Amino acid sequence: VQLQASGGGSVQAGGSLTLSCAVSGGSFRDRGMGWFRQAPGKEREIVAAITSNGNTLNYADSLKGRFTISRDNAKNAMYLHMTSLKPLDTAVYYCAAASAGVPGTRAGSYAYWGQGTLVTVSS
Repeated sequence: VQLQASGGGSVQAGGSLTLSCAVSGGSFRDRGMGWFRQAPGKEREIVAAITSNGNTLNYADSLKGRFTISRDNAKNAMYLHMTSLKPLDTAVYYCAAASAGVPGTRAGSYAYWGQGTLVTVSS
């Protein structure tokens, strides 16, 4: 299974970005998926997760209402739509695929990872 994250970039505070994750080489529709992020000097943290049938799970409390996770099983793709971005959202964002349909909140519960895409939010 291969994951390719894209869509990162530089944006001013208050702006929006949509990240994409293209998945190949596996049964995408049977896998739970997640977005994680890692800021400089910090541990990787979960941003949001989505089950194989599209139920969203495990949003970090600080991100609720600003970030929306979605997936398109027909396109083998997952998305993260981010709005009202803040400088604290600056991080490398990673997409990940779980082995089962219901993903967890810990990085260790995901079997496959993309290479990450950098999001930089300036004030």
